[in-house]
Amino acid sequence: MARQSVGLGAGPGDDTPVFVISVAAQLAGMHAQTLRQYDRMGIVTPSRTRGGGRRYSSRDVELLREVQRLSHEGVSLAGIQRILELEQQVEALRSHVQQLAEQLESAQAAAMQVGRVFAAGARGDVVAMAPGRRPPRPVHSQALVVWRPDRRRASS
Repeated sequence: MARQSVGLGAGPGDDTPVFVISVAAQLAGMHAQTLRQYDRMGIVTPSRTRGGGRRYSSRDVELLREVQRLSHEGVSLAGIQRILELEQQVEALRSHVQQLAEQLESAQAAAMQVGRVFAAGARGDVVAMAPGRRPPRPVHSQALVVWRPDRRRASS
């Protein structure tokens, strides 16, 4: 799980590891041993101090509460772990879609700034067009041409 760093003078954010295990357990309504088990399983992985102590963020505590809710609904720990993995994938995909949408919007805006677009007309001439438009096709110029081999040359 990605952690955000907080600069000096800023208050703690949702990802700032501030709670020791006993406080996080109390906030989540669990035993500290349960939090240790979740950490070993990789369900909720807190940050570590240089000495190896666990530090939980507000986001970690919310995640612990979600794990507890799912557990009370009868979902196994393996199921909970899979649900959390899929939720992380969904969030990553949402972020990627947002980035792609921003890139598309930027590309469309750049294309609209291009003043002139040219196309080949029905007779092969160059026609200036508005972006996203097609040159009109004259109805009267459509014709059907049938090719037949010359029978005189084929018999020679």
